[in-house]
Amino acid sequence: MSGPADGTVVLDIGKTNAKLTLIDAVGQALAEVRTPNTVRRDGPYPHHDTERLWAWMLAELCGLAARARVRAIVPVTHGATAALIDDAGLVLPVPDYEHEPGDAADAARYAALRPAFADSGSPRLPAGLNLGRQLHWLQARFPAEFARARHLLMYPQYWAWRLCGVAASEVTSLGCHTDLWLPRAGGFSPLVAGQGWQRLFPPRRDAWARLGRLRPGLAAQTGLPADCEIVCGLHDSNASLLRHLLTLPRRGPCTVLSTGTWVIAAALGSATRPLVEAQDMLANCDVFGHAVPCMRFMGGREFGALAGTPPAAFGRDDVARLIARGSMALPCFAEAGGPFAGQAGRIAGPLAASAAERAALATLYVVLMTDHCLAALGAAGRVVVEGAFTANPCFGPLLAGLADGREVTVSDDSSGTTCGAWLLDAWGREAEGATPPVAAWNPPGWRAYRDAWRVQAGAASES
Repeated sequence: MSGPADGTVVLDIGKTNAKLTLIDAVGQALAEVRTPNTVRRDGPYPHHDTERLWAWMLAELCGLAARARVRAIVPVTHGATAALIDDAGLVLPVPDYEHEPGDAADAARYAALRPAFADSGSPRLPAGLNLGRQLHWLQARFPAEFARARHLLMYPQYWAWRLCGVAASEVTSLGCHTDLWLPRAGGFSPLVAGQGWQRLFPPRRDAWARLGRLRPGLAAQTGLPADCEIVCGLHDSNASLLRHLLTLPRRGPCTVLSTGTWVIAAALGSATRPLVEAQDMLANCDVFGHAVPCMRFMGGREFGALAGTPPAAFGRDDVARLIARGSMALPCFAEAGGPFAGQAGRIAGPLAASAAERAALATLYVVLMTDHCLAALGAAGRVVVEGAFTANPCFGPLLAGLADGREVTVSDDSSGTTCGAWLLDAWGREAEGATPPVAAWNPPGWRAYRDAWRVQAGAASES
C-alpha cells in the first residue's frame, strides 16, 4: 500500500483571520482550517495574540499531518508588522498596526526622520501602518527591551523562525510601506542607519528559500515529518501577485486586485500615471525586489461596515434597484488609509431598505472604489480579481461594465494568497490554466451612477 500523498501547508495570517491550508503536489487544496486573528488590549499596547495563534496552529497541524506527508510549510502574513526577538522569543508584544504609536509630538518627531516618498515609494500613513513609526516609538518608549532584541523579523519570517529557528529578512515585507526600504536602490533607507537598526536585520533571503527543517520538538509534537522544510515566506498581497508575475512575459501587463481586509490594486506593467502620496498610492516590492505601483483601500472592512456581518444574500435586482433610486455610499467607512482617508462615510439618496439591499450597496461601493483606484493609477488592460471578492457574483461583472475594453477575470481560486504561497514551494511551476473573463454587466444607469458618485466623492478628476 502507498503512504499518504505529499503536501504543502500554507500558514496565512491575514488582518482579520488566520488559516492553514493543506495543498497537494499539483496545487489542489486538501483541507483548510481557520480562526479569527484577534488583537489583545491588555499589556503595554494593543498587540497580536501570537501565543493563541501558535497554540491553534500546532493543534491543527496534528490533524493535517494525518492527511498528507507535509514536505514544507510556507508562511504569508499581512504587512506593516514585525517582531523584536532575542534567542528566547519576543522581547515586546507584536504591535497592531491600527494602534496609534504615541502622541502628536511622537508623530512629528518621526515625520522629520522618514525618507522622502519619491525615494521610498512609502506614503505617510495613519496609526502604525508605516512600520518605521512603530519601531521609532517602541525604541523611545521601551529602550531596555528594544536594546535587548537580537533580531527584527518581518511577520512572515517571525513565524518561519518559530518553526525552524533560522532568522531571515525578505524584500516583499521590507518594501511594504515600511519607510525602511528603497526599491530602486534595492537597500535599506537612511532611516535604518540613522536609528542604528542595521544590527537587527538578519541576512536577506529569497521568498522561496528553504530556511531549514522544522524544529525536532515541533515535529514530534505535531506528527509532521522530521525533514519538513520551512520556506522563508512573503507578504500576502505579493503572494496573490506571484502567479501573474510569473506569467507576465507570456500574457502581458495586467492589474491584480488582491481583495480581503484590504483591496490592493497592483499594476504589473499597466500603470501610466505617477504615484501620488496623498491618494494612498505606493510602490510595493515583488519577490524579485522590483517596485510595483499600487493603490489600496480597506475594502473588506468597509464592505462589512456597510453590509453587516455576515452579509445577506442579494441579487442583481437589488443592485439595479439601488442604481435606479440613486442610493449610494460615499467614502469612507474605515479609519485606516485609502484615497479618501479622513473623510467620513455617508449615504446619499434613499437608505437601503433591507439586509439584501445593504449588501448590494456595499458591493456598489467597493466596485466604485476599485474603479477609482484603477483610473487613478492609469491602469489599462486585464484586471484579475483574487481573494475574498471572488465570492461576490456582482463584483467582477459590474467592474467590467464601467470601462470599454476592460477585461476582468475572477480567479477560480478564492485565495490567490494560498496559490502564490504554494508556488514558492513549487518554484518554477505555473498555476494551472487560465480562467476566462467575466461577462460585463451594465445595468441601466450604471455609468451615470458612477459619474455622480465620483462628483459627490470628490473623485471626478480621476475620470
